[in-house]
Amino acid sequence: MDFTVTPHGIRAIALLSGGLDSTLAAALVKATGIEVIGLTVRNMFGTDRERARYITSAAEAVGIPLLTLDLSEEHLDVVRHPKHGYGAGMNPCIDCRIFMLKAAKRLMEDEGAQFVITGEVLGQRPMSQHYRALMQAAEESGLGDLLLRPLSANLLPDTHPVKEGWIKREDLLVIQGRERKEQIALAKKFGIRDYPSPAGGCLLVEKAYAARLRDAFSHIGKDAMKSEDFRVLRYGRHFRLSEQAKVIVGRNERENEELLKLSTGHILIEPLEAMGPVSLIEGSPSDDELRLSAAVAARYCDHDDPSPIKLRIVRGEKEETIAIAPLSPDDPRISSWRI
Repeated sequence: MDFTVTPHGIRAIALLSGGLDSTLAAALVKATGIEVIGLTVRNMFGTDRERARYITSAAEAVGIPLLTLDLSEEHLDVVRHPKHGYGAGMNPCIDCRIFMLKAAKRLMEDEGAQFVITGEVLGQRPMSQHYRALMQAAEESGLGDLLLRPLSANLLPDTHPVKEGWIKREDLLVIQGRERKEQIALAKKFGIRDYPSPAGGCLLVEKAYAARLRDAFSHIGKDAMKSEDFRVLRYGRHFRLSEQAKVIVGRNERENEELLKLSTGHILIEPLEAMGPVSLIEGSPSDDELRLSAAVAARYCDHDDPSPIKLRIVRGEKEETIAIAPLSPDDPRISSWRI
């Protein structure tokens, strides 16, 4: 593919996700002679631990500098109150896209850039990348025609960079839908090899996390939830015992460590004589619910018989030791409580 190189001092901000599409979008625009700065926006719902490496690799492959904005706290308001609602899980995809575009717009202004680039493809995602959603995101982010989507640009209205002649229509593409053959072929031409598959990547679309978040919104309240309340939903087994009490039981050593870090504001349960999980109680349990929570925690200890297990219970400054028999693995309440 031959590009029209126009070295005219124009600068653009490219939103990079680490995926192939956003990498290609940045590469296409850079190939025309426009200066491109990469931007990644972080939040707390990513599930791909390799994402940061992919994004760094993508910027290096294209040959552009990379800036990172951690907007985790600000992003929580998008999750609490999405104007455009949720998807199949608790994923406010359109609102998340608008949030990131607003961040890119601020950086565009700070860096003296003239427009923003994304790797969005018309029709690729049913909720956030149909025609109306793309137009809506551009308008509500405040970018309007300062937002260029190079992969599908010739299927969309002309944007300011095209109108001004900074980039030629023939350098832009007509990709649409979920098929990726064109992107893969283009990646070979650019020499881009290290990129992840497009699936997954967000906790908010995962069934278990979405169910836990709905439960937390219902019992804690959207606006009362702090960042730690969102984080604790990532770890352990969650059991809703009553309107007043939920118990969270770690599943492995790493989760036990994370739950210990997040134990402030919770009642902490730890086994004393058997190997077992760290558990947290959330809410205001009655004495009976406290003992029931302890019995749930004991059920997941390494203990071969139904005899009582000694557990340490820490509630604020108060600490006590109790011995309690674990619930039977066959107790039908376990599955009914589980979120």
